[in-house]
Amino acid sequence: MYSPALVPSALFQLLAIFVLCFLTAPSAARCHVDDETGLLGFKSGIRADPFGMLSSWKKGTDCCKWNGVTCLSGDRVTSLSLAGRPNNLTTTLSGTISPSLSKLQHLDGIYLQDLKFLSGPFPNFIFSLPKLLYVYIENNNLSGSIPANIGKLIQLEALSLEGNRFTGTIPSSIGDLTRLIQLKLGGNLLTGTIPLSTQRLVRNLTLLHLERNRLSGAIPDFFSGLSELRSIKLSYNKFTGKIPVSIAALAPKLGYLELGHNSLTGQIPDFLGKFHALDTLDLSWNNFSGTVPKTFANLTKIFNLDLSHNKLVDPFPEMRVKGIESLDLSYNNFHLVSIPQWVTTSPIIYSLKLAKCGIKMKLDDWKPTETYFYDYIDLSDNEITGSPVKLLNRTEYLVGFYASGSKLKFNLESLKFTKTLKYLDLSHNLVFGKVPKAVSGLTRLNVSYNHLCGQLPPTKFSVRTFAGNDCLCGSPLPKCKA
Repeated sequence: MYSPALVPSALFQLLAIFVLCFLTAPSAARCHVDDETGLLGFKSGIRADPFGMLSSWKKGTDCCKWNGVTCLSGDRVTSLSLAGRPNNLTTTLSGTISPSLSKLQHLDGIYLQDLKFLSGPFPNFIFSLPKLLYVYIENNNLSGSIPANIGKLIQLEALSLEGNRFTGTIPSSIGDLTRLIQLKLGGNLLTGTIPLSTQRLVRNLTLLHLERNRLSGAIPDFFSGLSELRSIKLSYNKFTGKIPVSIAALAPKLGYLELGHNSLTGQIPDFLGKFHALDTLDLSWNNFSGTVPKTFANLTKIFNLDLSHNKLVDPFPEMRVKGIESLDLSYNNFHLVSIPQWVTTSPIIYSLKLAKCGIKMKLDDWKPTETYFYDYIDLSDNEITGSPVKLLNRTEYLVGFYASGSKLKFNLESLKFTKTLKYLDLSHNLVFGKVPKAVSGLTRLNVSYNHLCGQLPPTKFSVRTFAGNDCLCGSPLPKCKA
């Protein structure tokens, strides 16, 4: 039953609840004022932000809710993560890294990745961040030297400066970062040798990535104490000498050993056959000689093997892999005669490169178990006859096919051009027929020195692409006769 006497009491209760909620509600700007100031200072150093990555960074709003900002310690910013997309120039930031970020005193991780145009020197403000554990400033445009006192950041667990333009040597104080789990300095312009102090990173280091620099000298023989290493990437440098014996101690856990594109010499050591966890082995573009160890038959889990461009000789061991994704044995002194059976029966393979491997076979007779996933096939400079049509017409994702300098004989018009195909080299063969219109969609083409005839379809390719054929005509070659 309705009672007017109850109305004032009910209104009072509602009013009390409203006031209580108002007093306890979080303010509009919940994050700490120092963090807001530091982040806005960073934003002021950015000249261009085409993707609007920092559009939510507005004074007076809660900076803990801004894009790329995380607060896991009350109102304090603990992580700054801004990442572009590789090969996408709209997701970039142009400018410098403002020292105002030193105000973020609770920051434990800074991740500025793939932003392309962030420039300036090494951000020295990180020395004033007492809780910083993770530094990933990758694929930007920072330059200058890495500070000699980098070792003062003793609390760091990850340091990645890869993909910038840092010069000079790797500071010896890097060995003081004994808590490091990851050290990634690849893709810079660093010179000199690997500092011996690196061997002090014995406790936790799992990744050592120094690839794509200008480092030189011998690879230090100090790996026996780095027992937690899972990945070593030293490719694309100027290292000389032999593979260090101490790497043998890493056999139980090492998954990636990439030493390609250096000037290493000697024989491939037998102990590499004991790396049962090895996923990727790249020894390409060196001066290794002798035979490939028989112990390689034990690499049953390897998915990517690149021994190309060395001075290796027969015999190549019969491997017992369960499936190999990428194999490159090109340009050694092998005489394989045929494509190895363990390759033919691989249930999944993406890239097969056996250029100048002494293969003498009719391609029609090669019947691999799986062709669907092939993206690259290179059989150049062998004595291969027959036609690749049946093989290539079974592929769905083929990107490149290279078979120059062979004896392939088939009608080019019978070849299926998948939508993914970008690179085709059939030069110096016995290919006949007309050049189909589908070649116009390729990025690179070479059908020179064959027996092709007829008018060329409109393409962007030069004279060299079609030179040395029987009777091709039309642009870029001379006009066809009426």
